[in-house]
Amino acid sequence: MATTINGSIPAPTLRMREGDTVTIRVTNRLKEHTSIHWHGIILPYQMDGVPGISFPGIAPGETFTYQFRVEQSGTYWYHSHSGMQELTGMYGAIVIEPAAADPIQADREHVVLLSDWTDENPMRVFGKLKSQGDYYNFNQPTVFDFFRDASRDGLRTAMNNRQMWNEMRMSPTDLADLSAQTLTYLMNGTTPAGNWTALFKPGERVRLRFINGAGNSFYDVRIPGLKLTVVQADGLNVEPVTVDEFRFGPGETYDVIVEPKGDAYTLFAQAMDRTGYARGTLATRAGLAAAVPELDKPEWLTMTDMMGDMGGMDHGSMAGMDHGSMAGMNHGSMAGMDHGSMAGMDHGSMAAGLSKASSQVKHAKTEYGPSVDMRVDTPRTNLDDPGVGLRNNGRRVLTLADLRTPGGPMDPRPAEREIELHLTGNMERYTWSLDGVEFGSSTPIHFQYGERIRIILHNDTMMTHPMHLHGMWSELENPDGSFQVRRHTIPVQPAQRISFLVTADAPGRWAWHCHLMFHMDAGMFREVVVS
Repeated sequence: MATTINGSIPAPTLRMREGDTVTIRVTNRLKEHTSIHWHGIILPYQMDGVPGISFPGIAPGETFTYQFRVEQSGTYWYHSHSGMQELTGMYGAIVIEPAAADPIQADREHVVLLSDWTDENPMRVFGKLKSQGDYYNFNQPTVFDFFRDASRDGLRTAMNNRQMWNEMRMSPTDLADLSAQTLTYLMNGTTPAGNWTALFKPGERVRLRFINGAGNSFYDVRIPGLKLTVVQADGLNVEPVTVDEFRFGPGETYDVIVEPKGDAYTLFAQAMDRTGYARGTLATRAGLAAAVPELDKPEWLTMTDMMGDMGGMDHGSMAGMDHGSMAGMNHGSMAGMDHGSMAGMDHGSMAAGLSKASSQVKHAKTEYGPSVDMRVDTPRTNLDDPGVGLRNNGRRVLTLADLRTPGGPMDPRPAEREIELHLTGNMERYTWSLDGVEFGSSTPIHFQYGERIRIILHNDTMMTHPMHLHGMWSELENPDGSFQVRRHTIPVQPAQRISFLVTADAPGRWAWHCHLMFHMDAGMFREVVVS
């Protein structure tokens, strides 16, 4: 059963202009409360649309009037922030034209809104995950994988490696909570078989506004035969960078320029776990299609994804290392291990951009409870990793290190203080949290109005979390401490530690959460109060 806005999936694309005052009246014809959040839009907190935080929600039969001045331009989107309505169809694109001439020149443009759909009741899906966190995992290690590893690495190494994962009660294939076992991957509301088509004329510069409006899916996007020039991230212009492929998670947006010369090209967006894909066609006329690539082979998480830096080893050396020596660690010692043998490691190269105090890993006392199944004591801080499944795949893949916002930070002041939060979870219980505390048991985070804050996010899990702070921009720092890129949603990879600066210029109550819907609903959510 779908939940729609004006009867369509996706909802209608809203077009605005920078500087305009926008009035949007939302009438709730459902039998339950609803809401709309304007994702990435800077506005008064009362208009942000998060029930229980910024307003009570919209009761059945009521009309709520959103009104705000548009202070930005670019590609954004909107969605429900009530229940599971976002997953059942309540999402749409926002395109804001700049007040002045747009520096991004294109002859034509198309919105490409990716999402995911399940025929199951989302609450039933959530219940299955609560009872068995890997219920939808297609890619569990098999006996055939064991024989392959034994043939390649030797029997002892293969046995030790499998024993290590089993004792930690974790899986190296835990890339996504949901898979094609329950999801259909959609492009502008159309299934792969439906072949959504965008038209162009040969020789045109075409702007594609990619939006990830999925409830629970990271997508790896490419157009075989075409280079993608990334010109905007999260609605803000970036220095152009040309790639073959990019990964983005729920909440993120990327604008790319392509210059097609042929008749038809496939827009291919495969899910991170490689169980399915969304697909459309860029063509000179309706009815054309191009070859659809085979799904890439799923890759397993490496020790880098589980443990982090491990003394400065690169991805390649970690991926091929002999794990036998680690097999004796049990789950408890891995989660809370002393790491005494690592105490002498020089963390300076890992966290040069953080202050001396913040470069020392500290775990809150609340992380040593039932909501946390692992802790990372040697995180990595590099931004140039495309992520599992995209490393060394022969294609040029976008990373955070490639993105640069021109003009530098909005606020030149250094941070006045630091806030560190650990992204935590327990896959067996399917609980997700910050510092081991789920939202229902947490207290708000307080920002003082006008202050400049460094926020450090430390991922103690083996999953990537797209973290979305409402109401304020997040200015990502390089590992050396210099300004990198301005975002509203920042993906934090497994065992990664990143930092960004925020200017608390938006008084009120705001939400801050992982944009994987079930992670948010399971507890990875905090309220932020600016006063």
